[in-house]
Amino acid sequence: MPQNDNRTNSAHADATTQSSGETTPLLASGRLLSTEPTGPLLPAPSQTPPTRRSGTQSGRRRQQRQEQNTGTLKVDRRWWHQRARYYVPIVGWLPTYSVGNFAVDVKAGFVVACLLVPQVLSYSSLTHLPPEYGLYTALVPTLVYGLLGTSRHLSMGPEALISVLTGTLVKGQLKHFIAGNSPNTPSQDAIDRFSATVATAVALVTGLFTFALGIFRLGFLDSMISESSLRGFISGTAIVILIGQTRIVLGIPTTSDVVHSTPWNDLKYMVSHLGETHAMTAAVSLGALALLRLIYAAKAHFTRARWLQSIPDTLVVVVLATVISWAAKLGEEHGVVIFGKVDGSLPRFQLPHVPLYGDTKDIVSSGITITMIGVVESVIVAREYASRNHYAVSSNRELVALGVSNAVGSAFGAYPAFGSLSRSKLNDRAQARSQMSGIVTAILVAISLLGVLPYLYHLPRGVLAAIIVDAVGSLLSATPGTIAFLFHVQAWSDLFLLLFICLCSVAASVETGILLAVIISLTMVIKRSNMPRIKLLGRSTENDNDFYPIDGAPPPPTRRMRRLSFDSASDSQEDAYEEAMPRLRNGNQDSATSLSTNVQAQQVEGVLIVRIEEPLYFANAGQLHARLNRMEMYGDMRTHPSEAPRMNPTRAVVFDLIGMSGIDGSALEILINIVHEYNRRHVQVVFVRVCEDVRVRFRQAKMDSEGGQYDFSDIGSALAHLELQLSSSTS
Repeated sequence: MPQNDNRTNSAHADATTQSSGETTPLLASGRLLSTEPTGPLLPAPSQTPPTRRSGTQSGRRRQQRQEQNTGTLKVDRRWWHQRARYYVPIVGWLPTYSVGNFAVDVKAGFVVACLLVPQVLSYSSLTHLPPEYGLYTALVPTLVYGLLGTSRHLSMGPEALISVLTGTLVKGQLKHFIAGNSPNTPSQDAIDRFSATVATAVALVTGLFTFALGIFRLGFLDSMISESSLRGFISGTAIVILIGQTRIVLGIPTTSDVVHSTPWNDLKYMVSHLGETHAMTAAVSLGALALLRLIYAAKAHFTRARWLQSIPDTLVVVVLATVISWAAKLGEEHGVVIFGKVDGSLPRFQLPHVPLYGDTKDIVSSGITITMIGVVESVIVAREYASRNHYAVSSNRELVALGVSNAVGSAFGAYPAFGSLSRSKLNDRAQARSQMSGIVTAILVAISLLGVLPYLYHLPRGVLAAIIVDAVGSLLSATPGTIAFLFHVQAWSDLFLLLFICLCSVAASVETGILLAVIISLTMVIKRSNMPRIKLLGRSTENDNDFYPIDGAPPPPTRRMRRLSFDSASDSQEDAYEEAMPRLRNGNQDSATSLSTNVQAQQVEGVLIVRIEEPLYFANAGQLHARLNRMEMYGDMRTHPSEAPRMNPTRAVVFDLIGMSGIDGSALEILINIVHEYNRRHVQVVFVRVCEDVRVRFRQAKMDSEGGQYDFSDIGSALAHLELQLSSSTS
């Protein structure tokens, strides 16, 4: 008996040990395995006093409740840890971060910082802000993105296109500010404070809007702008930047009227005042630009020279220009405009707001525009380098990270910041291993704010403009190739769109260019989604059971494809085509060509066979009736409607629904009305290859009683049924 009790206690202890360890799947789902021993291990009832059994059972219940609570806590902790790793990626990669990766990331962060600091100082002329605000933008958003971003190589911070859009907004708001203070002229400090307030306000709008896109999982919107529209806008903006910065490179003096004019007027002013070029400024600036191009050419030629590849070209140019300017006293004795004294302190927290004389509507609209451009560029760059380095990024999580980075940065003096293609490329080339490289870059920017700016006092501003001109060259580098490609493939509408948006951006304004790009792209999306994908089918000349589109080239058939019935309930024409194509690719090309040229699709007399290739919903079903009428008259959708009808009267219509996997209520009502119209004209209507979901909707709508039969599994059986119906009605 004591031995039996010992076995009981041992089993109970083992069960207790198991339940207090790692949570099992049953425990995680709220169910508990019984820890009571069974069979011969249980003591006989007569051998255990009732009071002791009651106490033992109550103790076990308490233990089970404790185990259940412990399991629930473990499940909760695991759930929160998983969510934290998902939404705050640093929680996932930092605990497993290695010292070796840290050394590589420090090197990559240093290389990127050597390019970033001179770039953001240069972009101050694009944003009409003091240079330190560019460093604020390179500091806070970059640091926040390092904590929340999913891309290991995306380099956050100021970017040329975003800087131009921000500067365009600031320039427009300055007009209201100066007019509001008339007849007094505001001081430069007042102008700088106003400009900074406008820039931080639009950064907040940009951050909130980007964050909302990510939270509501609208990351797919980055593909809503067509490639030709985006390329036209980027090219136009690059030309606008070149016009403005070339004037600074040449040292041509400007007036307030020129600063606040359109790009086209700025170009005319620069051309008409070329005689006022400042020789020393032009010599220094063009020399810096030539040195940059020389270093790039040397790196491209000597690809195996690692020491040469690691040279921070932009930093070298800035240091040399500063030393030469200081030694030759270019600012004091030669009239070269220099960088001057800049406040080198860390940013202070201040909630962004719309300033007095600021236009809230313009700030919000500009924030939305900046979001669209920044999101498209950042997501494309993040996906590109994630694909190259074999890891995954989420568009929606990227939007959340970008939104939070801009929102937090706006409270510390930052204007909108997004990913940069050139710096991300440099980060990838430096073999960055994680987001730590971005955090290192932010730390180096903070060090630059505190200790480097005073040493840039003698840096010529024309050199900063030359750096921008060099950076903008990368924006235009892809344009000639895109134009040549569109011309080669005769994509005339895309080519016209690219050139038109580019011209509007230069002649009118950057806002006009992006507005046209967005409107035209969305219009194209709506138009194409509004047109249902339908094809008119005809019977094959080689096999009565095969049906091909009449207004398009039939798929090249093989002998295997001739034996396949494309109208069977299990195999579609597309499936058969995909099955046959590998054999065609591996076979004789000449025989394949002869086979494809011999196959033709002929119209079935008096019968309209229409294949619907996509689900129908309220947007694309509205045009279905008009397209069916056009098919009845011309047979080919490519025929111009001004020509005379060429089709015989339609006696029956066969709808092949092989590609229609669903239909909503609005589209179903439209389809029933079409069936009614055909019945009124005594035209038979049948549906073939109807999927189960659509069949249920047809049954609910009583489609058969409305005149549409949908129980046919293939086109051949439907035509046989229609032939009997038509012959009986004729007799």
